[in-house]
Amino acid sequence: MLSKEQCREYIARRVAKEFSEGDVITLGIGLPTEVANYIPDNVHVVFQSENGVLGVGPRDTNPSTPPKITNAGGVAVTVRPGAAFFDSMTSFTMIRGGHVNATVLGALQVDEEGNLANWMIPGAFVPGMGGAMDLVVGAKRVIIAMEHTNKGQPRIVKKCTLPLTAAHEVDLIVTERGVIEVTPKGLLLKEINPVFSLEEVIASTGAELMIDDNLKRQALPKAV
Repeated sequence: MLSKEQCREYIARRVAKEFSEGDVITLGIGLPTEVANYIPDNVHVVFQSENGVLGVGPRDTNPSTPPKITNAGGVAVTVRPGAAFFDSMTSFTMIRGGHVNATVLGALQVDEEGNLANWMIPGAFVPGMGGAMDLVVGAKRVIIAMEHTNKGQPRIVKKCTLPLTAAHEVDLIVTERGVIEVTPKGLLLKEINPVFSLEEVIASTGAELMIDDNLKRQALPKAV
């Protein structure tokens, strides 16, 4: 079994391999922000934070009090040389205008049609829906980074039961157990973490999985 910290690191490291040179990427609050810490040295991407920063760097491990620069989740971050700062209106103009190559978001549920529920649980207090609804329709590619289950219950389901953030917008799901592509025919399991068996991955998924003919076993990062 992996600890929660190991799961999060595994997911963030694996998502970080999904980007191409020059991509503009927006990271959601929580686990997705950790992806910025693991981008390969030979890949140069630009991170955009929806609170108005272009050129976000890794987490600031020695922030001032209070921190001078934070991401949309209020976490202290560094910025790359040439970074730009602007208001939220400009930030969301970039997002809604289709200028973001990919967004990485967390989720409460994702289903086999690529529907996403990640903004509220009925009866629980939420401060607002945030920018996810703009990101999932504005970004050219939507990657979900989340733990495979929640208290033993699948987060990947046949049909979302929670209020939807967006319909038919998810392209890829990355969990600590595997990498799943959303296709017109359903969910295609492309990689599994060798810590888990194929049977365990299938059993912990609440939707039917098609198995890629070239299924890969993605080894754990050495740092985990």
